[in-house]
Amino acid sequence: MLKGKRILLIVAGGIAAFKSLELIRRLRERGASVRCVLTAAGAKFVTPMSLQALSEDRVYSDMFSLTDESEMGHIQLSRDADLLVVAPATANILARMAAGLADDLAATVLLATDKPVLMAPAMNVRMWTHPATVANVETLKQRGIHFIGPNDGAMACNEYGPGRMSEPEEIVAAIESMLAPAERPPLEKPLAGKRAVVTSGPTREAIDPVRYISNHSSGKQGHAIASALAALGADVTLVSGPVAIADPPGVATVHVDSADQMLTACLAAGRIDIAVCAAAVADWKAARPAGSKIKKRAGMAPPSLELTANPDILATLSKRGPQRPALVVGFAAETENLVANAVDKRQRKGCDWIVANDVSPAIGTFGGERNTVHLISASGVEEWPTLAKGEVAMRLAGRIALHFGRPTKAEAAE
Repeated sequence: MLKGKRILLIVAGGIAAFKSLELIRRLRERGASVRCVLTAAGAKFVTPMSLQALSEDRVYSDMFSLTDESEMGHIQLSRDADLLVVAPATANILARMAAGLADDLAATVLLATDKPVLMAPAMNVRMWTHPATVANVETLKQRGIHFIGPNDGAMACNEYGPGRMSEPEEIVAAIESMLAPAERPPLEKPLAGKRAVVTSGPTREAIDPVRYISNHSSGKQGHAIASALAALGADVTLVSGPVAIADPPGVATVHVDSADQMLTACLAAGRIDIAVCAAAVADWKAARPAGSKIKKRAGMAPPSLELTANPDILATLSKRGPQRPALVVGFAAETENLVANAVDKRQRKGCDWIVANDVSPAIGTFGGERNTVHLISASGVEEWPTLAKGEVAMRLAGRIALHFGRPTKAEAAE
């Protein structure tokens, strides 16, 4: 889907730089050409030889190379590409870009470019949440810079939280979304003209203004599905519960907290062709949330919490009569009897497909980068191999395209 596209990849200094090697491989597989700029700090983590071997192009690092600069090399590099990608985008390069500095080749290229830029941040969680970084990211977003990630996860510094660079598959999906032209051949944009709603992340059900009922969903799988559908041409609305990952580019995102709000947003999307309910919606909510914080007092017994059922978003969308989407896909997060419970859920909810995944703590699906799923339909059960969540999303989007009789280019070639 990226055949003929030219990507300038800037590799900055962070442990996540090793992912840039896989990113180059994935981009080349999709037909893109990749040219690399390696910062001095980036060269501490990956070598120019590795980048050159995978990109099959020269690696640039020295702003003061006489040969390059006699030809205004930094200007040429910034203008030759269709898209500039910074992966990893460290706190340092974000700060220098926000300040408009041009103190090395990477910063100079970013300042001189008139092409779109995609940043894939990677840093310690405290650096990512520091007010200076938050302000720099907001400044760059206001200038039209695009972001993918960072994701939640364990880091090399033994801390956990937002700061991990997005996986190569996620970055590729974002690149494809950004570079998709308005008109593409049907096989490359098979879902053009289709409208989709994807739910993602957890919901939070208030107990009082301070406490809530929720779960461990990170939203990574739902967000990846929204990106994959958009990459295949669908007009996508993502209804996201509270997550710590960035909104995917090329997708209209509606942020909600509760299941009631999520259902309202789904219904407000109007006529839709595809509904993918990937969110981990809380089954219950407090029957009467307190208007002020419930105080703990000495000698007081714990208060009882009366629960009531939340609206069933999947069943509601599946049983809308004439307004029902042509294809409704649900998710089943199970810790035991995975397939049997998912088959039963598909029948009870009235949806077309169920994507069943094991969320037992030992599996690490919640918050992790990979997923092992079964696709359950009226035709039976398909067992998929363990894949990165971005790959699960792309495979599911391809199956959705086939459902509508519009194979992707790769599928048509098989």
